[in-house]
Amino acid sequence: MLAQLPRALIAAVFAFVILAPIFGLKLVRQGMHSTLQPHWGIVLWGCAAVFVVQLLHPWLARLFARVRLPSVPALDEEHHPWAWAAVVLLAVVWPFFGGRSAVDIATLALIYVMLGLGLNIVVGFAGLLDLGFVGFYAVGAYTYGLLYHWAGWSFWECLPLAGMMAALFGFLLGFPVLRLRGDYLAIVTLGFGEIIRLLLTNLTEWTGGPDGISGIPSPTLFGLEMTRRASSPESQTFHEFFAMPFNPDHMVIYLYLLALALALVTLLVSNRLLRMPIGRAWEALREDEIACRSLGLNPTHIKLSAFTLGAMFAGFGGAFFAARQGLVNPESFTFIESALILSVVVLGGMGSQVGVILAAVALTVLPEVVREFAEYRMLAFGFVMVLMMVWRPQGLLPMKRPQVDL
Repeated sequence: MLAQLPRALIAAVFAFVILAPIFGLKLVRQGMHSTLQPHWGIVLWGCAAVFVVQLLHPWLARLFARVRLPSVPALDEEHHPWAWAAVVLLAVVWPFFGGRSAVDIATLALIYVMLGLGLNIVVGFAGLLDLGFVGFYAVGAYTYGLLYHWAGWSFWECLPLAGMMAALFGFLLGFPVLRLRGDYLAIVTLGFGEIIRLLLTNLTEWTGGPDGISGIPSPTLFGLEMTRRASSPESQTFHEFFAMPFNPDHMVIYLYLLALALALVTLLVSNRLLRMPIGRAWEALREDEIACRSLGLNPTHIKLSAFTLGAMFAGFGGAFFAARQGLVNPESFTFIESALILSVVVLGGMGSQVGVILAAVALTVLPEVVREFAEYRMLAFGFVMVLMMVWRPQGLLPMKRPQVDL
């Protein structure tokens, strides 16, 4: 224990340096003045915990070495059609009985399901670490916002173009990173995401700068607007067409069902692509690029296809996000969003579509349900990711790989 004492003291000092500005000082507004109120109790308890854990590290290491999580069998996603049908049916019926806030949170979760499934193509299937995925998300959102602001296009006219523009950016990003892998690839993609955000901030004349674009209309249902009053004399509202009283919940339910439809399309397309030759090529690239090249496959085309298709789904999600929020600004597309989407893929299990869906729902719903948890969400995410890397690096629900026993 005495041999661990210096390391424990150094770890406690570093913990104090990290925790003091985050938890020890709180900025409080009092009229026109701001004051710093110290809260040293949390900091001291945190430093004490770090000191004790580091002091008892050898014993704790031997104890945790014996701990094993219960084994979860690899999930075969092909042979459960009735279960899938039951889940989809339940998801379609649920919003008509759920509360408005719960349906709204579920809509946000479905957006992250789309983003997680799109990034799963790049990270889970092709094995390319992408830290700038939020850039494609922003391209899709701003495509809808700009086309509406400057040309008056509707959501359904902009949706395919949003996916195509995001796919184009993914294709263009693929060229600089063709010879990169690992950490170098992650750094370049991280820079790409930040470049997109800074461009959106500085191109004030086109994008509105930090204020963004507001007044973006919500999607219509076969030309019927889900609003109280029609935007023009030629258009008609949903409740007027069906001769029913206006209910704001109709828009919330409609957005949820639309998000569910987009998420299902993303799931079906990515699932089909995985079982096509291009999907096998992604897996070959992920396992060993040199062996992939020796089999006659072109890694250049494989990487470009992964970036392009993954970005396309992010563009669809971005366009729907803009329609749901009614405004877009650069602060909605920071690096934290990329980290959250990557956490969804890693936590659920890289390559596992069911795992990604469950992780997206969990990481989106839990902070909204437990409000006390929301303030420390990123700290909890980091802690969960460390535990996952130590105890279950393959994710919560690893996917069963197709194999043939000889």
